[in-house]
Amino acid sequence: MARITGREAVILGLLCEGPQYGYELEKTLEERGMRAWTEIGFSSIYYLLKKLESKDFITSTVKDVEGKPSRRIYRVTEQGKTMMKQKVKSVLSESRKEISPFDLGIAYSNLLSPEQVIECLDLYLESLEKRKVFLENSIHEKKKGGANYTVIALFSRPLARIEAEREWIEEFKEEIKKGCCHGKNSP
Repeated sequence: MARITGREAVILGLLCEGPQYGYELEKTLEERGMRAWTEIGFSSIYYLLKKLESKDFITSTVKDVEGKPSRRIYRVTEQGKTMMKQKVKSVLSESRKEISPFDLGIAYSNLLSPEQVIECLDLYLESLEKRKVFLENSIHEKKKGGANYTVIALFSRPLARIEAEREWIEEFKEEIKKGCCHGKNSP
C-alpha cells in the first residue's frame, strides 16, 4: 500500500470525518487552528487532494449548485480509511527524531561570546513567551467553544514542551555564566 505524508494525512483525516469540498477543508483548517501544527496553505489543499485521489485514498464527484459554480466533493475510500488508521497508529506509537535549527545554534555557540549567547537565548525566551501566550489563548478559546480533548491536546502538548524548553534554556544560561560551555569541544 502506498504511503502518505503528514500533510496528506491531515487532509485525509478531515475527509474521514465526512465528505467535503476544498473550501470546506480550508475553513475547517482555520476554524480548528490546525495551522498552528501543520503547514498546509490554501493553494496546497487542491494539490494534496489530487495526490490522495491518484493513490485511490479518496474519490470525487462534481455537484452542481443552482446559481453557483459547480463543486467537487471529496470522499474517503475504504482504502483511504485503512491508510489513515495505519498512519495514526504509526505516529502515536513511535518517537521520531526532530530536527531543529536551534540545535545548529547550540552546536556552534562557542563562536560567540558568552554574553552574545545569553542575549540570543533571552530573545529566544521572548519568542517562546509569545508562542506560550498564543497557545494558552487558543486552549481557552477551544475550551470555551466546547472543543473535545484531542483538539485541546494539539495546543496543550506544545505548551508543555515550551515549559520544558524554557526550563532547559535557563539551566543552559547558568552553565554559560559559569564558563563551562565555551571549551574546545565543539562538534
